[in-house]
Amino acid sequence: MYELCRFFDITISMFFRDDEKHHKPHFHAVYANCDAAIGIDGELLEGKLPLKQLKLVWAWAVIHEDELYEAWNNAVRNLPLGKIEPLN
Repeated sequence: MYELCRFFDITISMFFRDDEKHHKPHFHAVYANCDAAIGIDGELLEGKLPLKQLKLVWAWAVIHEDELYEAWNNAVRNLPLGKIEPLN
């Protein structure tokens, strides 16, 4: 698991070899004891987050969609993912 970003106690990560499970570009968001897999397109694939945090994650993902796809493509190729700016 590689941490891409952290904001408002939410950690955004991407797994290097997780694509077989969900079959689409996605990332993971963790808040407190909640964990969710979220497609870069915004689809909630698995897990849960409180609605307020989920809305923050969706907003962040819209702003950084191109960077998320770039990170996903790098992850699939085992290249460095880099960091993505948080929400402020």
